[in-house]
Amino acid sequence: MKTTGIGTSHAKIILIGEHSVVYGQPAIALPLPEVKLTVTITKLDSEQQLLDSRYFSGSITEAPENMLGIKTLILALINQFDGQSDGWKMNITSMLPAERGMGSSAASAIAIIRAFFDYYDRQLSRETLLKLADIEEKITHRSPSGLDAATTSAINPIWFVKGHAGQHLAMNVTGTLVIADSGVKGQTGDAIKAVKEQLLSNKEATVGQIETLGNLAKETKTCLQNGNSNNLGIILSRAQTQLKLLNVSHPSVDNLIQVAMDNQALGAKLTGGGRGGCIIALVKDAATAQSLSVKLIDAGATATWIQPLQGGNNDTNVC
Repeated sequence: MKTTGIGTSHAKIILIGEHSVVYGQPAIALPLPEVKLTVTITKLDSEQQLLDSRYFSGSITEAPENMLGIKTLILALINQFDGQSDGWKMNITSMLPAERGMGSSAASAIAIIRAFFDYYDRQLSRETLLKLADIEEKITHRSPSGLDAATTSAINPIWFVKGHAGQHLAMNVTGTLVIADSGVKGQTGDAIKAVKEQLLSNKEATVGQIETLGNLAKETKTCLQNGNSNNLGIILSRAQTQLKLLNVSHPSVDNLIQVAMDNQALGAKLTGGGRGGCIIALVKDAATAQSLSVKLIDAGATATWIQPLQGGNNDTNVC
């Protein structure tokens, strides 16, 4: 093993396809490479295995219940490398806000896995990376689609269908996304549960909403490839209507979306699991994005990020 192992990842946003992706519909997600997460494993002379993060510092075995997914993943990796008696300290440094639909848990898992494989000087395939990340995601998100892990580990936009490899997505559309944090922690697990309950209580309507979101994702792909930003904005707003019908939005999110639409957004919607978290708003250019960011902060957003829409490439597999 090395004396130091390093793993990195980054944030993501879902452009379209939240919740419906769990039921086999397509989704499109964008990586945010500038919003970084880094994990460093440093060898210790003792047999202690320590974690230092913004949520917890101490022995891995004493990590709190809200870090069960991460703890379980780390213990699985220790077993995989027969490292029960190896001493080290793991530092997690993150720019990602937690529970905001930006992939914090998946990004943590991806960087931890990469750090372990680097520390033990082993090759890591993408298939193995995503399989191991699923250990954490199944605990944190109950029924994960795999989209978060796929995107927080990628450098290009992804077209994703559950059970299939993600694909790079070429984008020719102009425009800029403004991402705004509502300040309310997203409740992904509760939102997933709410959709399941609606499938039981009102199956026909709920299935229709899920299928509509899938069709809107397909329309979005066409818009991105054909360069039609006005239509893309309309589609994003139509998706938000369906997400509200699925009962996964939140008043704070709805308020920021309305502010965006009142200030030159072409369209806006929640992004991520919902019940809080972030919104995305599509605007025509960077100047409008800067102006809208200020308005959203004034309306209660706790942070904003600006992301120009940039094309990926036409490779069929994500590396």
